[in-house]
Amino acid sequence: MQVDVAIVRIMKTRKVLSHTLLIAELYQQLKFPVKPADIKKRTESLIDREYLERDRSNPQIYNYLA
Repeated sequence: MQVDVAIVRIMKTRKVLSHTLLIAELYQQLKFPVKPADIKKRTESLIDREYLERDRSNPQIYNYLA
């Protein structure tokens, strides 16, 4: 849950962000280690719940929707 909150907080501020930059910001904000596989699961969950979407022209970029 904390990972979801951090991702939404970052994306709400940035609006559009690449996967690499999102990972870097997450590592800076979170006070505990998180596995890349867990980050992928959380971002996919946020996409399913329509908080984020992948950019149509570049799937490595996320757009904030909510």
